[in-house]
Amino acid sequence: MIDALALAAELVAIPSVTKDETRVVEFVALWLVARGWNVTVQEVTPGRGNVWASRKGGGVTLSTHLDTVPPFIPVRAEGDRLYGRGACDAKGIAAAMMAAAEQLVAEGEERVDLLFVVGEERGSDGARMANQLPATSRFLINGEPTESMLASGCKGALRVSLLTAGREAHSAYAELGASAITPMMRMLLELDTLVLPSDPVLGPSTVNIGTIAGGTGANIVPGACEAELMVRVVGEPEPVKKAIEQWVAGRAQVSYPSYTPAQRFRDVPGFPSKPFAYTTDVPLLTNWGTPLLFGPGSITVAHTPDEYVDTAELRAAVGHYVRLVRALLDA
Repeated sequence: MIDALALAAELVAIPSVTKDETRVVEFVALWLVARGWNVTVQEVTPGRGNVWASRKGGGVTLSTHLDTVPPFIPVRAEGDRLYGRGACDAKGIAAAMMAAAEQLVAEGEERVDLLFVVGEERGSDGARMANQLPATSRFLINGEPTESMLASGCKGALRVSLLTAGREAHSAYAELGASAITPMMRMLLELDTLVLPSDPVLGPSTVNIGTIAGGTGANIVPGACEAELMVRVVGEPEPVKKAIEQWVAGRAQVSYPSYTPAQRFRDVPGFPSKPFAYTTDVPLLTNWGTPLLFGPGSITVAHTPDEYVDTAELRAAVGHYVRLVRALLDA
């Protein structure tokens, strides 16, 4: 039997901030080759690749990502927790999936694949490439921290870019110019007046002001200001765009650099479920089968200095993944 906790510690100890995943990809690929898996490393960009491990195919793919957000945080075990960058998002999950796949094979079930992608934390270039692989699975279990519950759904994400224009001038004669920052500030202060769609399962749409930048120096009236918002959408994007454009009312240029749709997932008897507000790689892996979302750990500690996963929950996840795979194969 594979000790998922020990394997997770090995994975977390390898730095793999997005765009620098080479070492962890090599570790995972060699680990799987040594255990008899048919392994393909699909190049995403030079030196970076997805890991696809298969046997018979035609069944269930267990998938998550190997990259992490910065900065690297070394692994440490303390009490009943494993700490470090990626402990719950998502190297602990990868370890549990690897252990579960090995257990299934040892029990004679070879209709299980493993897919570990890069780049999830910055644009998901790995998942986009992985969808070009000749997948044969009927189901995809994607791994993100879901507190060991099945996700009933996930909100989508609509990125919104706002740009206001002004007229530059010497700040000693500010009356000769027009600030681009002032109208942006006024507009953003009205953001809570937006009425956005809600959903009975996924809840309300939410919006966050992620970045704001403007001007070139304190002694220059700013000629441009840009803000970037992220809307967590619960349905189609058009009603959200309409509400944003009514709120802006011509005071800024509006564009939508990216969009990820909201997701709904199937139930599996015996597994409790609830919705989650974050987005995943699932919408980009459409060729890998009917999707589900499940993983140990809490998203509330992911991306934080004290990221961790409970050790008992991590080890229990191995059995949960085995049961999920068997339930889906019997469906």
